[in-house]
Amino acid sequence: MKITKFIPKGAVALNVHPSTKEEAIDMLIDLMSTGGVIKNKAAVRKDVIRREAEGSTGLGDGLATPHAQNSSIKKAAISAITVPAGVDFNSVDKRPARLLFLFAAPEKADDKSLTEMGRLAVLLMDPEFKEALIEAKSVDEFLKLIDEKESAREKSEASTKAASNVKILAVTACPTGISSSFMAAESLKQCAAKRGVAIRVETRGAGGVYEELSPADISAADAIIVAASARVPMHRFHGKRVIQTSVGTGIRKPDQLFERVLSGQAPIYQSAGDDATIGEKIYRTIKSIFS
Repeated sequence: MKITKFIPKGAVALNVHPSTKEEAIDMLIDLMSTGGVIKNKAAVRKDVIRREAEGSTGLGDGLATPHAQNSSIKKAAISAITVPAGVDFNSVDKRPARLLFLFAAPEKADDKSLTEMGRLAVLLMDPEFKEALIEAKSVDEFLKLIDEKESAREKSEASTKAASNVKILAVTACPTGISSSFMAAESLKQCAAKRGVAIRVETRGAGGVYEELSPADISAADAIIVAASARVPMHRFHGKRVIQTSVGTGIRKPDQLFERVLSGQAPIYQSAGDDATIGEKIYRTIKSIFS
């Protein structure tokens, strides 16, 4: 299913001027409601605000990806606004957000829908593509840009052979798993490709686990990067070199993580049998990480 199929008719507004983060969120929810996807706007707004309190989805570089997942949402959907003048979204880099997408899904969304929506977050890692969307002159142009970028990405993936000798592994995870976990995975993959390092990434979210690492993968790995703000099974990494950090760091600072890995600075992980340790520690401190 194409990414644009998740964007209902009337769910995109260009060159708008919200004065606050809350007003921008209300705009995104109103647009999605116009598309007939939301049963209760107040419930969706409450869920979005709750998620923002856990850690801003203002990811930096002008991009924000608020999201919600609850029973007031009829089906997985995306709404979008462009704000060329920018709006303060409490972003990690303290700069205004200029391109905002609301990712919404039912409480029990199927894995496939969440994965397909997550592909948009991956595409947004390209700064030129992001700027092209911000500068789009019409909604038709905006949607066409997404379709073209998605097609180009699919062709590129089809022509790239999977690495046969994986040495670096990674796990990315966030509570919702619609955008941040996919973006962190993509950021790590891009960094690995730049350095000529083979990597395999397990992505975790509310919809499930994607490309789960096998015991054989783990046994053969030189090191493992865990970029998570949600629960991750850790006992399987006992005795391996592991770096543990937040999903936000996986998105924004992959080079620093690889520097530590490749210079042998990753410590040996000793499991105490508590699978939730890393996720719970980072989840509790996510506010300070994003401040």
